[in-house]
Order: sequence, then C-alpha cells, then structure tokens
Amino acid sequence: MDFSIKTEIPGRRLRIKLAGFVPARDQGPFEAVLRSAPCISEAKVYPRIGEVALSYCGEQGRERAIAHLASIDAAAIEGMRAEYSFSAAQHSHQLMLDLAWLTGTYLLRRWFLPKPLSIVLGLVAYRRFLVEALSSLGRARLDVPVLDAAAIGMSFVQFDPKTAGETMFLLEVGETLEDYTQARSEGALVDALLNVAENAQKVEGDLEVEVPLSSLAVGDVVAVRTGMGVNIDGQVIRGCAMVNQSSLTGEPLAVERTVGDDVFAGTSVESGEILVRVKSAPNETRLRSIVDLVKNADRYKSRRQASREALADRIVPWNFGLAAGVALATRSMTRTSAALMVDYSCGLKLTSSISVLSAMSQSADAGFTVKGSKYFDAVCDADTIVFDKTGTLTEATPSVATVLSFDGWNEDEVLRLSACLEEHFPHPVARAVVRAAADRGLDHRERHAEVEYIVAHGIASSLDGKRVVIGSEHFVVGDEKVAIDEAQKGRIAHETEGLSPLYLAVDGELVGVLGIEDPLKEGVREAVGQLRGLGFKRVVMLTGDNGRTARRVAEEAGVTEWKADLLPEDKHAYVEGLKAQGCKVVMVGDGVNDAPALALSDVGIAMGQGTAVAKEVADITLTDGDLSSIVTLVKLSRALARRMDRSFAQVMVCNSVFMLLGILGAVTPQTSSLLHNATTIGLSLSAGRRYRV
Repeated sequence: MDFSIKTEIPGRRLRIKLAGFVPARDQGPFEAVLRSAPCISEAKVYPRIGEVALSYCGEQGRERAIAHLASIDAAAIEGMRAEYSFSAAQHSHQLMLDLAWLTGTYLLRRWFLPKPLSIVLGLVAYRRFLVEALSSLGRARLDVPVLDAAAIGMSFVQFDPKTAGETMFLLEVGETLEDYTQARSEGALVDALLNVAENAQKVEGDLEVEVPLSSLAVGDVVAVRTGMGVNIDGQVIRGCAMVNQSSLTGEPLAVERTVGDDVFAGTSVESGEILVRVKSAPNETRLRSIVDLVKNADRYKSRRQASREALADRIVPWNFGLAAGVALATRSMTRTSAALMVDYSCGLKLTSSISVLSAMSQSADAGFTVKGSKYFDAVCDADTIVFDKTGTLTEATPSVATVLSFDGWNEDEVLRLSACLEEHFPHPVARAVVRAAADRGLDHRERHAEVEYIVAHGIASSLDGKRVVIGSEHFVVGDEKVAIDEAQKGRIAHETEGLSPLYLAVDGELVGVLGIEDPLKEGVREAVGQLRGLGFKRVVMLTGDNGRTARRVAEEAGVTEWKADLLPEDKHAYVEGLKAQGCKVVMVGDGVNDAPALALSDVGIAMGQGTAVAKEVADITLTDGDLSSIVTLVKLSRALARRMDRSFAQVMVCNSVFMLLGILGAVTPQTSSLLHNATTIGLSLSAGRRYRV
C-alpha cells in the first residue's frame, strides 16, 4: 500500500495520507485489519479524504505500525469483510462525523480561504466526479455520475465556482446519507438473521449430543448425515458422503467428500455419513454465510425491482436530451443546469433496494428467511399452495403410539433396534423413535453395520450378517418382499388405525411395526382457512403415507385435495402437472423426498426443522415451522409490492416537479438539487419502515 506520513505526535500517533480515496464499504474491514496488529491500539480511516489516523504502543511501535500498514492489500481487506462489512450500520455516530467533516471543509473553503485557493480546491474536489464520469463514458454509459459531472462542470464553465462548490457539497451529503440508509437496512437484516438459532450434532466419545452451533470450538467433531446441513468449516476425519455445494460453487451435482477432504458451511449432505473436525470458529463461518446471503440477494431480484432499476438507467439519457432542449429553447445555462441537477436513478434504485431489505429483515423477525425479492414476487402472484404432510401439516415432534412385535421378538427389542437405525437421520419420525426408546430406558448402542438411507422408503443395514430394513409398507413389503400373513395384516390394520405404520424386518421376516401418532399442528386449520381467504384457489396435501392416515389429516386440516402413497418423483410430477395447467405454485415441505418438488415449484418453502437438502433447494425457510408464518409471508409480499409501486410513483412525481421548477426558473438549480436529495432520503427512510401485516 502506498502512503506518506502527513503529521506525527512522536511516540503516540501518526496521521497518514494514502495514495487515493478509500471506498466507503472498505472502511470497516480496513480499520479491522489495522487493529489486528498488536502494536496498533487505535485506528481510524477517513474514506473521503484518503487518510488514516493510527495510535501505536511499544518501543518499536511506530516502525511496526508502518510496516503493518505497508503490508495491507486488497486481499487482506476482502478477507476481513465478512466480519466487519456491516459494522458501520450499527454506529450512527459515524454518520454524524462524516456529515460534520463535509460541512466543515465546505464552510472552510467558502468563508475563510482566499478565492483563488478556494477555486483550486474546488477543482481538486471536482476531480473525483470527473474521473467517475469518464469511467462511465469509457464503458459507453450515460449514467448518474456523468449527469453530476456535467452539472458541476457547467458551473465552472460559467466561472461560478461558488455554485459548483454548493452542488458538490449537496451531492456528497446526499451520497453519505444514501450510503448510511442502505447500510442500516443491510445491518438490520444481518442482525435479524444472526438471531436465528442453529444446532449441530457434536460427537463426545461414543455419544452424540445436539448442541448450539455457537458452543462449538475449533477441534470439536460433529456428525453430518443424509439430509443434514454442514454448518461449520472443517475436515472429514471419517466416513464418506455426497455433498451438495451448489450454494458455494453453483454446481448442482453433489460431489464426494471423504477422509482428508474439506467441507464448508452452507453445504448439505445428500447421502452418506461423515465425521467432521471443526477448523474455524463457527460464528465466523455463520456470519460469512449470512453476509453472502445479503450480497447475493441481487442475484434474486424480483421482476418489479429489476424493471424499476432498469428504468432508472434508461431515464438518464433523456435527462441529457431534455437539457439540450432547454438550452436551445432558453439559451440559459442556469436553466439547462437545472435539467441536469435532478435525476430519477438514485430514488428509484434506493427505495426499491431498501423496501426489499426491510421486508427481508422483517421476514427474519417473523420466522422465515427469504433468499431474494423475486420470491416475494412469486408468493404475491401464487394461486396454488401444496403441502407435504409429515412435519409440515403435522407436528414436527410425532410420537410412537404403539409397538407391535412378531416372530418371537418382544416390544423392547423391536423398539431398541428401530432406534439404533433411526438415530442416524434427522427426520421427525426418526426422532420420535429414538425418543420413545429413551423414554423406556432402552440402551441402543450400535451393533449393526453402516446404514443406508433410501430416500422416501426407509433404512437398510445388516445385523449379525442378516439384512435389516425399516420403513414404509411400500419399501418393506413391496420392494424388500417381506411376507405378511392375513392374521398379521388384520392385527396391524386394527392396532394402527389412524396411525402411520413403520415396518421393521430382519432377514426377510417381519419382526415389528411401530404405530406413529402424528397429530395436526396447532393452528393449521386456521392457517389453511386464511390462505383461502387471501385468494389461494387450490390447497393440496401430498404424502408418502397411506391413504387412511392421509384422509384423516386432510379432513382435520380443512384440505380438500390430497394424494397418498407418493414417492419423490410422484410429488415432482404432480407439481409439474399443476404448473402445466397454468397454476402459480408454492410448495411447502421438510424432507429429502420433498426436494425435487420444492426445486420445481415457483417458490419452495422449507420447514426450519426439516432436512438441510430441503432447505438448500428451497427459496424460503420457515425457522419455527409455524404455518401462520406463511400467512404473514403472503401479506408481507403483497405489502412489499404495494410499497414499491407507491415509492415509484412518489419518486417520479417529486423529481419531475423539482426539475420543472428549476427549468422554469422558479428555483435555483441548487435548490432543486437540495429538494431532490432531501426527498430521496425521506422516501428511502419511509421505504425502510416496518410493514403492517
């Protein structure tokens, strides 16, 4: 890094002039990198004047501080950005310091400096605007920097440095306030997302314990299995798995990860089982993934937001055309300047962006995370909603209501082996089986071989050389060809009436059936009714469960359309059929078997307690699994659309009036610029208000 020492207080403090300006977005990371050196006790970066103030300590503190500053490059600042990129949003006093600096330097030039020197400093300040304008012209773009530079340049051409200085001051104040407003909205979103709890399966000796992610430390070992997310950066120390890394690489196909390979937070295991040693602090990796979500929101802009921003760029050439027309008609440089002093671009882009960030932040507070504004649009336009049953309409904590045993086995043996197999997977039914065994005090330490999870079917393993399977009737009886006599069928039908049966077989013989009680979630019927009231024409339930159970749940939930005994490909085909009919489909699910349908729908919503694969392919995640959040989401999506439409109209009307007043000579160009900037900030603050839903 190039710099020179401007002033110095020996033994204490350095004031350093950098070779150029510092982008406002780099201020926080730059200061963090500076403070990372033990010899530097305090560091302050002044972006707009390109200066750094350092306080150092120690006998060789000065030399070490200078050496540290010299070693900092763009890569070091970028590496620190994940932790500090939004810190400025949390410190409003920084805004006041920036505004005080701008105001002080402007008044100093205007009131106290000789006119020739003031003109020279004004030209120096104009250099930044001119460089940005030339850069845009070099890319064949007529945009706002060109508009600003032209308006200021016209004042210099008229030998009116006072007006040029006023114009630059107003533009810099407006830019500072706009940056702060944007950063504040982004910071609010990050804070909301950080409040969402995450857990991990920590391995302690022979046991696994579910712990908060924040409690993990470097060197800890966590287990990750089929359907689970990788929420730390680490190295695989045992096992093999197919890991979906699309959130990081964009590659849709899972890649194999085995002993010695690195895995990263934000990915998910599609199949297999691995033990991962934590390599970096979980809070840092989590913050990085949240910051990435905020930054990547631009990739998922809604049609409404993208069209407004495109219009903002297209209007700028018309500003120049209008200015040319005013110049020809009035021969007045002042009125021509007025046509250049007001633009629509800042207002349209800023109000749209802040409206979306405010909606995303409020979403996180309300219990759902949205990847981008296009999904608010999709929810707003949707007319059909499709629900998975287990863990979505029914409780995320089902229970084992009955245990049937056959072939000489007793109930405890059936439940013990079932829990031993099911403990490896995060599905609500699996957790119910493990919990039932624990409630009976049954020890189920592993005696079986490595387990295989067969999506939407069940689990297969081996015990003492015999094949063990547990899962649906379709899997155990249909695929595995386990024979069930009429007496067994009658008993199962009678004792699991209204329950979801889970079949356990060893070496081709049925040894037990677990009856899973899966009660409807509280408030589901009310939520379904509200969704119908909001205009959803079709509410559908899809499930891999049997028809009897599906009918009971559908009737209790108030769902009139339902399909049972479905495989993942069947759910995918059903959603595909709905879309072919012209339906705008919202799909809500929680399991690996829901992932294909979630990915195909216009907007996929994953339950927060569901599998990571489902959350990976979904566009929206409910953090608490409460279906009333979907009602709130629909209302919020429609409120966002209304706010963006209203902001668009306000920006267009206000700026058109200010421009017209300037062209008619009713106000000076500087007054129209002041009104323009003040209105932009006011509308942006209004766009950041909480939505009433």
